[in-house]
Formats: sequence, structure tokens, C-alpha cells
Amino acid sequence: MLLEEERYNNFISDFSTKMYNLKSNPPFSDYVFLCIGSDRITGDAFGPLVGDKLQKMFKNYYNNIIVLGTLEYPISGTNLQKEIEKIYRDYKNPCIIAIDSALSSKEQIGRLIVTDTKLNAGKGINKKVIPIGDIGIKAVVAKDYKFAKYNFSSLANTSLNLVMKLANTTADGIYTVIKYK
Repeated sequence: MLLEEERYNNFISDFSTKMYNLKSNPPFSDYVFLCIGSDRITGDAFGPLVGDKLQKMFKNYYNNIIVLGTLEYPISGTNLQKEIEKIYRDYKNPCIIAIDSALSSKEQIGRLIVTDTKLNAGKGINKKVIPIGDIGIKAVVAKDYKFAKYNFSSLANTSLNLVMKLANTTADGIYTVIKYK
């Protein structure tokens, strides 16, 4: 497993590269951090935990930074499509950074993965897959068993300590990159 400092440095490098390489014509009007997950399942709480932290960090500083999905107001499979429609209705040309937990091989647990492709929310537990985001941030929180029933159990039994560490690293890293952008 990665050391905290190495994970943080890797995340900042990956996220800042993806942000720098984003192209939009016209330029993005707003940056929407769409933090996906449920507060009822430990492994799935990564997104809302990041949302809570980002909301506090950006509260008084940036007008064009929007954070959606927190522990109090989670965005999950039940309301994700409606929130996506609302984003495109309310913001002229938003850059959406989708943040969610993920399942993968045992060796990948604890990794933060930043992509410049859409994130496929709902894939791990065989929900309707909704691709979203100009940038995707995934935290690998548990093993993927390739069966929804086992994956749900895997997410429910994920270490809260691991999820908190990944959420802290992600929120701190995002704040650092945005602050110096």
C-alpha cells in the first residue's frame, strides 16, 4: 500500500495534469465537483466525505467552484440523473469533476485514480451505469468480486479509516491544485 505522502503527491500530479490539459471552447464557466455516493455504506461514502471537505474548503473563496454531494445531501443512483440534468440547466459550460469510490483488484486497494474520461457511476454493483464527468476521480476502496451481491458486501465492510484517508488526500489535493491554478 502507498505511503500517505506518496499517494498525495501522485494525486496532485495526476489531477493537476488533467486540469491543465482540459480544453474547452468557450472556456468553462464553472467547476462542478460532483461527489457521488451514499452515507449509508462505508465504502460508498468516499464521494460525500470529499464533498463535505471541499464545501468547507471552498466556502468563502471561489465563486465558480460548485460542490454537489455531501453527507447531508448525498448524490447516488436514486438522484444522480436528476442532478446531472440540473447541472446542465443551471450552468452554461460547466467542467464536471466526478468523484466516486471504485472496486478493483486487491493490489489496487488504496489507490486514487484520476482520468480524463467519464466516470461510470453504478458499475460495481450492477446499477444503471451513468457516464459523467470531464475528469473522473476514483478511490479504490475494496476488491471487485465481479458479482453485485459480493461487491455490495465488500463496500459495506470497507475500512472507514481507509475511506477517510483517501477522502482527506483527495480533498486536500484538489484544494491545493485549484488554489494554484
